[in-house]
Amino acid sequence: GRQMLRVGRICSRSSTRAVSSFLVGPRHLTGHESPHFLGSKCCWTNRTGAIGFLNTKLNIGSYGPCLSTLTETILVQAHDPSLLALEIENAIDQQRFDDAWRAYEKHIHMDGVPRKSVLSKLITGFAETCDAHWLNQSYNVVNHAFEEKSKLLEKEPLIFLSLALARSSLPNLSINVVRKLIKMEAYPPVAAWSAIIAHMCQTATGAFLAADMVMEIGYLFQNNRVDPRKKSNRPLLLMKPNSLTFNIILTASLLFGTTKKAEQLLELMPRIGLKPDVSSLIVMARIYEQNGHRDEIQKLRRHVNEACGLSESELRQFYDCLLSCHLKFGDLDSAVDMILDMLKKGKNTKRSLEAAKAVLEAVENNKIYLPYEKTKPVNSGSSNKSVCTDSQMLNYISFFKDKSFARLELDARELLKLLSGKLQEQVGLVKSEYGILYPTETMYAKLVKAFLEADKISALASFLVKASKEDSPVSVESSFVVQVINACISLGWLEQAHDLLDEMRFSGIRVGSTIYSSLLKAYCKEGHHEDDIAALLKDAQQAGIQLDPSCYEDLIQSRAHHNNTTGALNLFKELKSLNILKAGQNEFEMLVQGCNNNGAALTTKLVEEVRSGHPVNHAIHDWNNVIHFFCKKRLMHDAHKALGKMKALGHTPNAQTFHSLVTGYAAVGGKYVEVTDLWGEMKVLATSSSMNFDQELLDSLLYCFVRGGFFLRAMEVIEMMEKGKIFIDKYKYKSLWLKYHRTLYKGDVLVSAWFATTVWMDTTVWKPLVVLFAAMNTSDSSGYFPYYGVPVVFS
Repeated sequence: GRQMLRVGRICSRSSTRAVSSFLVGPRHLTGHESPHFLGSKCCWTNRTGAIGFLNTKLNIGSYGPCLSTLTETILVQAHDPSLLALEIENAIDQQRFDDAWRAYEKHIHMDGVPRKSVLSKLITGFAETCDAHWLNQSYNVVNHAFEEKSKLLEKEPLIFLSLALARSSLPNLSINVVRKLIKMEAYPPVAAWSAIIAHMCQTATGAFLAADMVMEIGYLFQNNRVDPRKKSNRPLLLMKPNSLTFNIILTASLLFGTTKKAEQLLELMPRIGLKPDVSSLIVMARIYEQNGHRDEIQKLRRHVNEACGLSESELRQFYDCLLSCHLKFGDLDSAVDMILDMLKKGKNTKRSLEAAKAVLEAVENNKIYLPYEKTKPVNSGSSNKSVCTDSQMLNYISFFKDKSFARLELDARELLKLLSGKLQEQVGLVKSEYGILYPTETMYAKLVKAFLEADKISALASFLVKASKEDSPVSVESSFVVQVINACISLGWLEQAHDLLDEMRFSGIRVGSTIYSSLLKAYCKEGHHEDDIAALLKDAQQAGIQLDPSCYEDLIQSRAHHNNTTGALNLFKELKSLNILKAGQNEFEMLVQGCNNNGAALTTKLVEEVRSGHPVNHAIHDWNNVIHFFCKKRLMHDAHKALGKMKALGHTPNAQTFHSLVTGYAAVGGKYVEVTDLWGEMKVLATSSSMNFDQELLDSLLYCFVRGGFFLRAMEVIEMMEKGKIFIDKYKYKSLWLKYHRTLYKGDVLVSAWFATTVWMDTTVWKPLVVLFAAMNTSDSSGYFPYYGVPVVFS
């Protein structure tokens, strides 16, 4: 009693200045020595602010005169946590983030989560730094407040934090903040979260997570679930994805190769009542091309031809997709028709342009000026400037003033342009010059390679002749025919080169002496083509081709090497009797060829394509389309039969085949046992062939196994993902497990022990637990524990 009175007198006599100077406590006291630490033995407080003194023996000699001030500080802070809140706000304003964090921890120990304004200032203050450490601390603050008192969290600070996390390449934390906003029913407007996913989509992991987020949000609006007539649904309707959102995520999915998830997003659009715009048509075509759905691209062709406002680059992308699909399916006739049509249209357009230029030149020479209106250049002003600078984006005050999030929407559009620009760089089969579309050398190389692999020499020769006529090369030596024959000679395909040369001769196409000399030298180098050499020499003489002296030297050496002295002597006499071209004529021919050095590009591309490429099994794409059709219609029995027939014909299924089957089985009511059988087939194929497990396939498998309770199988998938360093969305699987398996086996001690080790643990923690459960329970062949649902994903 006397001690309490003495402490009270000390507190009453103390000045305000003395109290404020010791709010944070003595500087030399840290950790467990500090009286403000939760485990301090000086005092304890409950939620109501009552003080309880422990029977503690204080060493007066060690603390000395600080004892009264120390006790005073403890009492003031215990009775008035608002002073700690004030310290948090002051530290944030002065950018003393370490002090703000220590004050926040003390407030948590003393009175729980701070009030709403202090909490928002702490979150936004840490987020404005864009430092990875303080961004993580800000997320931890949100996470703790969400578990304790989610009503203290405000919508705008959380949107700002999610945006800062997305900009700082922390997409997993960014998407979790958006998920918490939705759980709190503080729905972020689409203008805000579209900018968040635009920043997330700058990386592969972020694009994958952003696709999941769009699907999760879009699921809320499927099949008119939200009634727009109710006023209470207005905040939710403001969150509904729009065309900009889908264009961002679809473009990013294409850029980073997650095209199967992109196709699922395309299927989601009509379910939420969203129609694709003109730009979406091109993105859709590219998704279908990557997934091998040629029929869908053919359906889009009419819409693209009739669409208004498509740019030159967008048309180039579409025809690039169509040509690529023709090559994938081995439809060489359709590819040839497209290329010849391009060349014909280009030739006609060139003629029109030349005629128009001639008219303009005539008008200028006669000084006849057509009437026109002189217009001043339009000053674009701020339209060419960046909408938001970094300082504006990271300033919460300016962010908060933009109530409609217009700046964020403009920022999202700018980021979409960047993604589209990167995507256009991947177009390699079609090029454009002055608005005219032409096939590239890569396209020619792929098509010629396909003809040669199919052994269609006559069809290839016919195509090359027609293409040469439409393209009109300057010299014969730079024509497509000569380049392809040169490429065949470089690759050692002498028989195909000779066949093409014969086809040209039968078609009446004259070929220069260079190609004959190159082929003869190649025959001489191999040394066992005497009959072919004789036939080729006869053809050259009949065509009036004059070979160069170096070719005769190689032929003479070859005859001498085979002890054909008479043949070598005859060739030597023929060389002496021939009238060799003068030096001036040789120089002129070299000059003409030098002006067309670009003509050798096709030869180089074809050689590179053949040496780097692998043979394409066109039938796999056909079977994948059949299986995908059955899975989409949920005819899984027919899909399984198609898979069996595919394997019986000797075609190995790939990741796309299994992805269609896995998603199909998951959609027909959760046939997860069949998915485990597919997983077994995949593992067998992985050991016997070079099957690639991509992120989309493994993520679909993991979802099925966690959803169905096949946790041993899920553990195998996780090990494979960790081995391949593939990102795992642990928050998603944590939510999935809590939704479907949380209430199972409540009375089991081991489950309680598992929860005590923290939810979603590292693999080093959950592996021994799985072994422990496996030792106590038997599982069937699919890996499902009938009594113990052991989660294995969560972290």
